[in-house]
Amino acid sequence: MAVKTEAVGKEWPANTYEVGLEKIREFAGAVGADNPVHHDRAAAKSGGFRDVVAPPMFCVVYSAPAMGPAILDPEVGMNLATMLHGSQEFVWGEPVCVGDVITTAPSCKEIYEKDGKGFYVFETVSTNQDAAEVVRGTWTNIVRGV
Repeated sequence: MAVKTEAVGKEWPANTYEVGLEKIREFAGAVGADNPVHHDRAAAKSGGFRDVVAPPMFCVVYSAPAMGPAILDPEVGMNLATMLHGSQEFVWGEPVCVGDVITTAPSCKEIYEKDGKGFYVFETVSTNQDAAEVVRGTWTNIVRGV
C-alpha cells in the first residue's frame, strides 16, 4: 500500500487558544521551569515581559490541538494504529504571555515513502492577537508498513 500524497499543500481551519495565568503556572511547575517570570507578574514585568510569560514548550498546549483534524483527515490517510511520533521542531518568535489569544493554523508540507514507512510532515504557524508569529512548528509522523 503506497502513501497518499493528495493532501500535500492542504490547510485546515485554525484553532484559537486564550492563554491563562494558571495554565502557565501549572505547566511551568510540571516541567520544572522555576524562573519567577513564569509564576509572578511583578517578576515578569521587571524582566521586560507584558505579563507572566509561558515557558517555550508551552507551545504544545496551544498548537497540538490544531493538529488533530490534520492527522485524522481521511485524505491524509494515516493509519493511526501503526503511527509513531517522528519529531517536532519549533522556531520561536514573540514570547507568549497571559491574556494572549493564540491562533494556530496547520498545513501539510510533505508526504513521502521511504523504507516501507510513510513520512507525514505538517507545519503549524501560531500567531498572537497582534498577528505576531509566536512559534512555527514542524511535526513529523511516521507510519510503519505502508
